[in-house]
Amino acid sequence: MTDSSSHGTAGVTPTPIGRRTVLIATGTTAAVLAVGAAAPHTPATATTADSTPVAPAAVCTLTKEMTEGPYYLDGALVRADVTEGKAGIPLKLALTVVNDSTCAVIPSALVEIWHCDALGEYSGYVGNNGHSEPDDRTFLRGGVLTNSAGLANITTIYPGWYRGRCVHIHVKVHTGVTLTADGSFTGGQELHTGQLFIDETITAAVAKISPYSTNTVTRTTLAQDSIYDDGGAASGLMTLTALGSSTSSGYTGTLTLGVQQS
Repeated sequence: MTDSSSHGTAGVTPTPIGRRTVLIATGTTAAVLAVGAAAPHTPATATTADSTPVAPAAVCTLTKEMTEGPYYLDGALVRADVTEGKAGIPLKLALTVVNDSTCAVIPSALVEIWHCDALGEYSGYVGNNGHSEPDDRTFLRGGVLTNSAGLANITTIYPGWYRGRCVHIHVKVHTGVTLTADGSFTGGQELHTGQLFIDETITAAVAKISPYSTNTVTRTTLAQDSIYDDGGAASGLMTLTALGSSTSSGYTGTLTLGVQQS
């Protein structure tokens, strides 16, 4: 069970890569963006001449998009918590969306994620990694609109792994969507398709804890992955901050996504 880019899923053609996208203001700058409201004496944003908020001290760096992979499903729910009771270590994502040309934050952009559970199973495709689980086609899928600071906060669990891929989270950024009565969204423009990655040291620690430790599939490391290109934050590597004193307490993952607006 691999993403289409690793040729492990027959008959699946990866989504073409072509739109420009950037990941900027990563590391400590991204952390400032995520928690700036908690520091009243440190401005969370700078402003341009027209008073449009921009990322502080940001250097825009262009990078290629990542493949959508074979496990995307339309109709994701708009919600801040996608866990649905799935067992796993807490992971709180703080993803900021900005314009790649101006570094201005983009409010009301829908940031959508999807990833496998601790045993490497995707909702809608349960069984592909060798486990039998209930499948409602929605667990660990969903997204939220960015706030006025361009920030999307999503609660999930630390992803597991499946054959041929390192631990990762898929992400899309849409603008101009319409929220629907069934809790989903429609329309708009898809500006970015990418993947989020996590430092191997943290994943190695997580892999020792149940239920991750019961996943018997051989784990592909970050260095062995066919998609991640060792580009660090510019290639989607998040900055993780511990939520407590133990691995089981979980993490906050931060990154700033820069996208091209036409």
